[in-house]
Amino acid sequence: QVQLVESGGGSVQAGGSLRLSCVASKYTYNFPCMAWFRQAPGKEREGVATICSDGDNTYYADSVKGRFTISQDNAKNTRYLQMNSLKPEDTAMYYCAAAPDSRCCLYGLGVKSYEYNTWGQGTQVTVSS
Repeated sequence: QVQLVESGGGSVQAGGSLRLSCVASKYTYNFPCMAWFRQAPGKEREGVATICSDGDNTYYADSVKGRFTISQDNAKNTRYLQMNSLKPEDTAMYYCAAAPDSRCCLYGLGVKSYEYNTWGQGTQVTVSS
């Protein structure tokens, strides 16, 4: 069974940057879509960004567009989320997830969290003002 392990979270001041990593324990070619989600206390889990296995199709939530970049290194079985110009409202637990189909290549964040069947344990991001 594939496992996803996130890292890179931490505490930063507003305006700072972090890069999250998500390493898959096995080859990720079986996962056409991978995504980053986040969940703040008392709030629902929300999609942040998705990436299709071809690397060409990426989608972002409006709240992070222009500040966050999702990317992948298939040779390392790793997906990244580069987060710049962080804001206090970005504070949340961040999760990477993998989906068994390629619908995110077309629908992006229209593919909901329950349609992703493999999840990491999460990494905490805290942004102070």
